[in-house]
Amino acid sequence: MAITAAQVNELRKKTGAGMMDCKNALNEANGDFDKAIEILRKKGAAVAAKRAERSANEGLILTKVSPDNKFAVMVEINCETDFVANSEDFINFSKFALDQTYQLKSASFNELMEKNPAVKEKLNDLIGKIGEKIEISRIAIEEAPTGAIVDYVHFGSKLGVLVKLENVPEVKDDLITIAKDIAMQVAAMKPMTVYREDVSKDVIEKEMDIYKELARKEGKPEQMLEKIALGRMNKFYQENCLVEQFFVKDNSKIVGDLIKNYNSNNNSNIKIGLFRRFHLSDEKK
Repeated sequence: MAITAAQVNELRKKTGAGMMDCKNALNEANGDFDKAIEILRKKGAAVAAKRAERSANEGLILTKVSPDNKFAVMVEINCETDFVANSEDFINFSKFALDQTYQLKSASFNELMEKNPAVKEKLNDLIGKIGEKIEISRIAIEEAPTGAIVDYVHFGSKLGVLVKLENVPEVKDDLITIAKDIAMQVAAMKPMTVYREDVSKDVIEKEMDIYKELARKEGKPEQMLEKIALGRMNKFYQENCLVEQFFVKDNSKIVGDLIKNYNSNNNSNIKIGLFRRFHLSDEKK
C-alpha cells in the first residue's frame, strides 16, 4: 500500500525518528502504525547494541535533593559528542532518568530498568533517533534521616557533588549555606577523603615510601627518614583531606573550621559524613 506524507509525519511526531526511518518502517509494516513503532524501537535497540563498544565521554551530570534535604540522587548520563549533550532530546531524557531515579530510589542502572522498563525503552528510542552511544553510567543515592544533604552542579553540568552532614538536629538556612560552600570546595579542590583517617593504608604506605626516597636523595640521615616522611605526610593530608584543606573562599580558614564554628555557635555536634563527586573525565569504576 502507498504510504502518505501525513502518515510519515504522524509517526515522526509520535516517535521522534527521522523521516526516512519512519517511511521505511511504515512500508515494512504495510501501513500498520503500531507495528511501525515496534520496528523503530527494535531499530533503536539494534543501534544501541552496535554502539555498545563506542566511547561515550560527553554528557551531563544532574542532581536532585528532597525539599527537606534528607534524600538526594546524582546521575551521570553519557553520549559521544558535546553537540548531542546540548540537544533538547538528550537533555529531556536526562531529566526523565534523573526523576525516575529519584522517585524509584534506584541505586544502579539495572535496578532502575527493573523498576521501570520504560527508561530502557526511551533510552533505546533516543539512541535509534540520534545514532550515538548513550548510557546512564553512574548513579549515587544518599539518605540522611538524622542529617542533611546538599548538592552542587558546576556550570555546564559536567561536574556534580553531593555532601552529607551528620548529627543535624535542625536543617537551618545558614547550615545549608555552609554545606553548599563545602560542596563547591569538593568540586574545586577534588579532595581524596573527608578525614585523614579515611586515607587507605596502601596510599599512606606509597606516599611514605616516596617521601623517604626523596629525603634519602637529598642526603638526609637514614635514621631521620621516617620523621621527615611523616612531616611531609601532614602536607599531603592538608592537600587531600577535605576538612584540612584551605577554604577556597577564605584561605585564612580550613574547611573544618566552618563546621567547628557552626557547632560552637549552635551548641551542636554536626560533622561531614561523606561527599560524592562525579566529573565527566573521571575514570569509571
